[in-house]
Amino acid sequence: MKWENVRLFALNFWHNATTPKTFYLLHLIFILLTVYATVSGIQKNVTQNDIRKTHQTKARESWEANPDKHPHRMAHFGTYAFRVSPSLGIFDYGLESFTGNTVFLEAHRQNSVNFSEATFSTGTLRFGELSLALLLQLVLPLILFFIGFSSVAADRQNGTLKIVLSQGASWKEILFGKSLGLFAICMLFFIPILLTVIIASLVLENQVASNLHWLRMLLITLGYLSFLFIVCTLTIVVSATSSSSKNALLRLLGIWLLLVVLLPKSAQAMGNYWFPTPTKLAFQSAIEKEEIQKGDSHNPDDPYYNNLRDSVLTVHNVSKITDLPFNYSGFVMREGEKNTSALYKKHHARLINIYKSQNNVTRFSSFFNPFTAIKQLSMTMAGTDFASYIDFQHQADNYRYQLSQTMNELQMKYISPKKESGSEGKTHIVGHEHWEEFEDFNHKPLAFNVSIKETLPALISIVLWTLLSFGLLLFTSKKAKAI
Repeated sequence: MKWENVRLFALNFWHNATTPKTFYLLHLIFILLTVYATVSGIQKNVTQNDIRKTHQTKARESWEANPDKHPHRMAHFGTYAFRVSPSLGIFDYGLESFTGNTVFLEAHRQNSVNFSEATFSTGTLRFGELSLALLLQLVLPLILFFIGFSSVAADRQNGTLKIVLSQGASWKEILFGKSLGLFAICMLFFIPILLTVIIASLVLENQVASNLHWLRMLLITLGYLSFLFIVCTLTIVVSATSSSSKNALLRLLGIWLLLVVLLPKSAQAMGNYWFPTPTKLAFQSAIEKEEIQKGDSHNPDDPYYNNLRDSVLTVHNVSKITDLPFNYSGFVMREGEKNTSALYKKHHARLINIYKSQNNVTRFSSFFNPFTAIKQLSMTMAGTDFASYIDFQHQADNYRYQLSQTMNELQMKYISPKKESGSEGKTHIVGHEHWEEFEDFNHKPLAFNVSIKETLPALISIVLWTLLSFGLLLFTSKKAKAI
């Protein structure tokens, strides 16, 4: 294979594709869509983060503004945790619109994350939002299909292919040349998006998370370059194996529908069928049932806590809880919080494992579908995937648990043990300075090494599909015919 001939075929393809005025109209429309997606993405990201940070500050001010009060009342007063939208969310929205961003944190209760955009939107949201990632994943492949569908088939129909082959060119040179030519044209659409994201990241530098932002962006860039090369080679191979340009276009559109619509929807449906999730009522009922069996810390006649009280009295060699060196009610609340949190985490972990099993069907379907692979890679590296959402849930619940236990420790230490129950009266309060000592909630992005682990199947799939693309070009070059 002569690389000079490959270069000539690439340049020829470039010239033929960029000569028609319709190409520039198509490119202009794509650039306008890019500008719109960029502006809306930046506006959405900045606005949402400003709102969440403002309300996080207000929640903190409300917490610190409380007067001297009984610690258990403060535990039930609670506070809020807000999820910060990742900086690369301007590029790939992922699940951001469908997952909540706010959770109320209080003692004894693990509340759900609420206020997702989907709950305030119409049903049109299910069809997706126009983002830069969506342009690269769905729109650009269609454009490449329309540009390259006749690249080889048309030459076969008009007899040009026989002339070229008779003059010493090989099928390998033709296919590789046209693939590189289409890939070069693809860069006219891809580079503006890449530059847009880089500039936006530099402008919003104060909002860019420090968790290896540029390394994440590098992986996203390499992933999309590989994906677009796969699309280009697929287009040329289909054109080379089709009897006519019309046939090639129909086959490419069928492939697009199969890989973009049918396979992803089928994978989701199979995941839901194989790994059904319990209803919210069944989930909560299972926790409450086990909690009743374990013991209710708010019930003074509960057998479990009666036995606990007897053992504590025996250990401290006293006959009444008022003789203990600490507040017994705070001790019971601490043990109750520990038990209920452990129960919730156990059931929540089971639920998350079901969701992960459902998602794994889609994740591993990327080995059969490069469109799924790039979507998983892009979403995970942008920090808008399911794993990032679950990580926020864990951070919020850990903070809630620490807050509740800190309030219980304050009750044990500062509230007089002579009072057996209740929180009434000025003599059973704690100074408000303790509220300020407890740090505010600070959402941190998912660690880079965890994101890499999550996206590993997609990364392997992209590499395998890239190698397969070269294999298809070589295989087609041996089987293709000029007539």
